[in-house]
Amino acid sequence: MSMFLCASFLFLFGCTNQEEKQEAKQTVKLTISAASSLQDALTEIQKQYEKEHKNIKLSFNFGSSGALQQQIEQGAPVDLFFSAAEDKFRPLVDKGLINKEESKNLLGNELVLIVPKDKAGTIKDFPSLGDGNIKQLAIGNPETTPAGQYGKQTLSKLNLWTKLEGKIVYTKDVRQVLLYVETNTVDAGIVFKTDAQISDKVKMVDTAAGNTHDPIIYPVGIIKNTKHKTEATTFYQYIQTKEARRIFEKYGFKILK
Repeated sequence: MSMFLCASFLFLFGCTNQEEKQEAKQTVKLTISAASSLQDALTEIQKQYEKEHKNIKLSFNFGSSGALQQQIEQGAPVDLFFSAAEDKFRPLVDKGLINKEESKNLLGNELVLIVPKDKAGTIKDFPSLGDGNIKQLAIGNPETTPAGQYGKQTLSKLNLWTKLEGKIVYTKDVRQVLLYVETNTVDAGIVFKTDAQISDKVKMVDTAAGNTHDPIIYPVGIIKNTKHKTEATTFYQYIQTKEARRIFEKYGFKILK
């Protein structure tokens, strides 16, 4: 009897082990490098997507688009790239790291000026930044952060850049700008509208006119050397569905046709 139980145990243990190995083998982890401003929308999409695709785990690397672009160029193991600016995405297409046919300009956004809620009366719009009412203005590093790049363009267009340059606090990404304004570390900041909308500690006081900066476009594409082409393509197609678009719109993004 004991030999029978032992044999049964070994059989069951062997089967369980085999099933676990098979399940582990079938589970694929996709790495998506995405602009910081996409964090909330993509986190919600992740929950829904992983419910529907049990064998796929999404791992997001959020940061400034320029820094993510450099990581991909240096060979970082990434399956998809979701940028907040065309000029941080296009070089990867030009270098053959992303196929043009497997990329799409998916989303749009707006640029806004924010202040801490308790300072809402001090700064009323972009032009008022030149009135001498602020000591520090936070923007993302224009070299690597699209929101900072668009912000510099807007301030330059309004003839404010030279006047404000000595008061600017540069950040690593747009979410750090939001944090600085939320904590009253700075008097004002320039972020995407989608970032401002998620915080109840800041107030949007102005939206930059479209003619003061380059069009804000979010392209997404599959990295050519992905080891998970089928799964990457499936997720790439999913974020273009009505279901995913509703989530992007919920967080304030514009859907590009």
